[in-house]
Amino acid sequence: MPRKAIALISGGLDSMLAARLMQEQGITVEGVNFYTGFCVEGHTHAIRQRDGIRRNNALWVAEQLDIPLHIIDVSEEYHDVVLNPRHGYGSELNPCLDCKIFMVRKTNLLLKGASELADAQEADFIVTGEVIGQRMKSQLKRTMPLIARESGADDRLLRPLCAKLLEPTLPEREGWVDRERLFAFNGRSRQPQIELAKSLGLKDWAQPAGGCCFLTDASYSRKLRDLWQSRGRREYSLDDILLLKVGRHLRPQPHYKVIISREEGENFFLEGYRKRFLHVRVLSHAGPLALVEGDLHSEDRYVIASLVARYSQGRDAAWVRVGLFDLQGQVEEMLVKPLAAEAIPESWHVGG
Repeated sequence: MPRKAIALISGGLDSMLAARLMQEQGITVEGVNFYTGFCVEGHTHAIRQRDGIRRNNALWVAEQLDIPLHIIDVSEEYHDVVLNPRHGYGSELNPCLDCKIFMVRKTNLLLKGASELADAQEADFIVTGEVIGQRMKSQLKRTMPLIARESGADDRLLRPLCAKLLEPTLPEREGWVDRERLFAFNGRSRQPQIELAKSLGLKDWAQPAGGCCFLTDASYSRKLRDLWQSRGRREYSLDDILLLKVGRHLRPQPHYKVIISREEGENFFLEGYRKRFLHVRVLSHAGPLALVEGDLHSEDRYVIASLVARYSQGRDAAWVRVGLFDLQGQVEEMLVKPLAAEAIPESWHVGG
């Protein structure tokens, strides 16, 4: 009887290999990808001018493997994972163990047909690209059974790349999958996966060492902590976490922050928030768009204008004309001296 697996597809090499290994054994594979809001792909790659390759790697992997892919927005449900991780954070604000349990649990519901995806067909087991020792917290041999147990997937969760280092799962015991054709990868080196990819005829894949979540990034985590501290509560909206990915974030005073675009793509993205924040433009020279979050005192406005002028083409000019626009588009024009680089303390830079 033909068997079917649902594979978690992150867009990286490991999940691509795990799904391909199942196809090599005659298993029908269907992919699933979860959007948390903190994903690196699909946002910054799309808006930054300097990024050469503009693709959603999860969709690209699905195309290479010729499998259907369901992309599920879990950003609202994911709040509790970020704010209250039962198993704690990693080195930054990354709740990696709770995240993996959450995603496997959601996939297990899909497996049973108890999901919001009415067009997805029930499957027999779940496949992930985990490798023992690759991540310090979520991919340890002792945490692998915990993920299977707490997600509810139990022994229907198969990890083809390190299966030989774990107890046989249901698909292996039932003969749906040949355990001898699985692997015992261990550790952080990606060379075994690269060699396997070549042997399977795969010629292109996403950068193996690339992270897929901003919460593992020290700079991003500092910006999120700063957001919580400035508001006096640990909460966030989707717009909050998207804006943390874009621009320079500077906090000259505790009661306000300035977000300054770094390139044209970020300029275009910040344009969409002009009616939600005070925004600043340099009128006499080419320059960035900046958003201001917080309640300003009268003396703050000159500092903000001078700061934004510093990052414009008029940074070396004696005077620069800057416009501060309110939510209705009314402008206050100011003639300011651009701040010198040494006049911007390191403490202003949120996240480094």
